[in-house]
Parts: sequence; C-alpha cells; structure tokens
Amino acid sequence: MALTKEEKQEIITKFAQDKGDTGSPEVQIAILTKEIDKLQGHLTENKHDSPAKRGILSKISKRRRLLRYVSAHNADRYTAITKALGLKK
Repeated sequence: MALTKEEKQEIITKFAQDKGDTGSPEVQIAILTKEIDKLQGHLTENKHDSPAKRGILSKISKRRRLLRYVSAHNADRYTAITKALGLKK
C-alpha cells in the first residue's frame, strides 16, 4: 500500500518548487493524494479493514490542513495544486 521510491520521486520532481525541494506543501499534498488513492483501491476490495479506514481518514485530514494552509498564504499556488491533482471541481 505504501508508495514506492520511484512513485515518490516522480511526484517530487513534478511538484517541487526548487531543485531538492521535498517538503513544500505542494509536494506533501501530492504524496498524500497518491497514498489516499491507493488506500481507496485497497478499501474497495477489503471493506472491513478498520486500520486502513483509520489511515485514510488521517491522511485526508492532514491533506485538508495543508490545503487550508496553502489557501491562506498563497491563493495562486492553491488553485494550481487543486487543478493539477483534480481535487476541486
């Protein structure tokens, strides 16, 4: 269920602000989104996996907090990340 090193590296290179950037909110949001998508796929097959449900809820809430931070500090970056990940319609 965890992301592979290659998947994480691909996300980092796509959403990094500068070279070597691994901790910006955009990178964190993108990684969380990918992990949430993987967990949702797992939960469709394993409906009674309670620890996975708890994990997905914690990842969703962390992503929500990061999105709130980005929207409060820079609206342009917020719209760019939500469009790139398809979060808001």
